[in-house]
Amino acid sequence: MTTEPLIPLAVPDLSGREEEYLRACIASTFVSTVGPFVPRFEEQVAAAIGSRGAVATCSGTAGLHVALTALGVGQNDLVVLPSLTFIASANAIAQCGAQPWLFDVTQESWTLDPELLERRLAADTERRPEGLFHRPSGRRIAAVMPVHTLGLPADMHAIVPVARRYGLPVVADSAAALGATCRGKPPGALGADLSVLSFNGNKTVTAGAGGAVVGDDPELLALVRHLSSTARVGQDYDHDRPGFNYRMTNLQAAVGCAQMERWESLVAAKRRIRHRYDQAFAGLEGVEPFPAPPWVEGACWFSGIVLRSPTWEGREAVLRSRLRELGIDSRPFWKPVHLQAPYRNAPCTEMPVCEELWLRVLTLPCSAGLTDAEQDRVIAALLQAFQST
Repeated sequence: MTTEPLIPLAVPDLSGREEEYLRACIASTFVSTVGPFVPRFEEQVAAAIGSRGAVATCSGTAGLHVALTALGVGQNDLVVLPSLTFIASANAIAQCGAQPWLFDVTQESWTLDPELLERRLAADTERRPEGLFHRPSGRRIAAVMPVHTLGLPADMHAIVPVARRYGLPVVADSAAALGATCRGKPPGALGADLSVLSFNGNKTVTAGAGGAVVGDDPELLALVRHLSSTARVGQDYDHDRPGFNYRMTNLQAAVGCAQMERWESLVAAKRRIRHRYDQAFAGLEGVEPFPAPPWVEGACWFSGIVLRSPTWEGREAVLRSRLRELGIDSRPFWKPVHLQAPYRNAPCTEMPVCEELWLRVLTLPCSAGLTDAEQDRVIAALLQAFQST
């Protein structure tokens, strides 16, 4: 066991004006959902993500739920979703009373496979007057939700046209994609009807908690704002439909504004960390880097290594244990949604990529404030762990 302090996986960099802005909230007493930082934060996010507007929410999951609801997803519907994602993506669908139709991902990008999407929509669906239906289950297919995995954009250039041909709206789970580009375009300009970001504590840009729904359609964004504000009409206690209390507080937005002032440097730091890991482990036998397709520049939210098959079996957990002894935090990757208890009965495609991939991924410390000396210690520890396992 080492006597050196633990290097955590991901902690926020709060070295900007966060404290100053929080003190301003307290001094003004605007600590709830009313206050100047909320609209400022929305403007900053919309500009950075490449969208005309944004609606701040209390979490990314809440943002996904209200976005799906605004686009008409409801009881007993299906929503196309890659299985290799954090379970919150599926939970937002379930909160609509709907169910995910789970798809495999590509090895190249770990994101929704557009060829598989086109193939299964052609083979397994039929058009009825009420919409597009999934033949095996008899459920209406209400939307497609690609996920920009770890801030790496899905191939929206291929996915969005398929969705359009079948009349399906697209909600992009862009939780960690701030700063990414796909064919030179930011996530908000990739054709989705709505995109949703997360500002959770471990994200590159954080508000402590929170999310944002972004898009280009003012009427659709107005509906999202209305639904997230309890569907209140006017200043009195009149409400025109079931709504949600999903608003972001001024306190959260204050932290978010301070972070957004530095978002480009925070993303650049994440990319430098990824590059140093990739260089350090390039010659290590049995190890592959995280994906980097030529048509995207990822936001590099998390970094780490992929253990090459077939040498991976059982080794990932051993490596994590050894790294912990050396004072290095590391984590496994998301367990695919179709293997999770709440969604084992959801319709799904075959999963040759994600079922084998998730067990081989090891995430390493990648805080934006990680120093070169700390990263050198992580690299040395991993090389030592490899030699002893």
